[in-house]
Amino acid sequence: MAYALPTLPYAYDALEPHIDARTMEIHHSRHHQTYCDNINKALAGTPFASRSIDDVLRHLGEIPADKRTAVRNHGGGYANHNFFWTILAPKSAGPSGAFVKTIEKSFGSLDAFKEKFSAAALGQFGSGWAWLAAPQGANGKLKMENEKLEIMTLPNQDSPISIGKTPLLTIDVWEHAYYLLYQNRRADYVKAYWNIVNWEEVERRWEEAVRG
Repeated sequence: MAYALPTLPYAYDALEPHIDARTMEIHHSRHHQTYCDNINKALAGTPFASRSIDDVLRHLGEIPADKRTAVRNHGGGYANHNFFWTILAPKSAGPSGAFVKTIEKSFGSLDAFKEKFSAAALGQFGSGWAWLAAPQGANGKLKMENEKLEIMTLPNQDSPISIGKTPLLTIDVWEHAYYLLYQNRRADYVKAYWNIVNWEEVERRWEEAVRG
């Protein structure tokens, strides 16, 4: 099973003025495509080639040593971008219901969460991602005995899945994600990001994890 570049659920210009069309086109059709091509090459001829990318990342330690770094980098890049596109949307309504209560339980308030998440994204040195994540059970689902969520940053294309976490929300802080429009103003990019978060998708992923 070869991995394929997913079609975006919106046009390249749909997230303007917060992310420009040219950045989206390059980010998706070049950067993401490269990760897709390279993870297919890395797994070709191995038993892992038929597994889902999440399953591959969940079992990185089982990947042959001579392929593990390539799978970690390119598999992570492929999966992280697959996830990232889905939690962006041209119109963003705030979170609601039980998910908001979980945010409040974990961080005090929605505003406090946004402040802490933004600080994490700004504090990630160099390339990487900031994540909102939940702990995984053995089946990759949320551990119900600990419903508190956590904010983390990971360098390069490392995935929370590989360290036993269920990703719920993320922001890409590699410079290619924002430099054409924002140059070195990462803070402006992070601020604009909150206008295009697809909270409906974030809540759907959280509810799916809770159901197990």
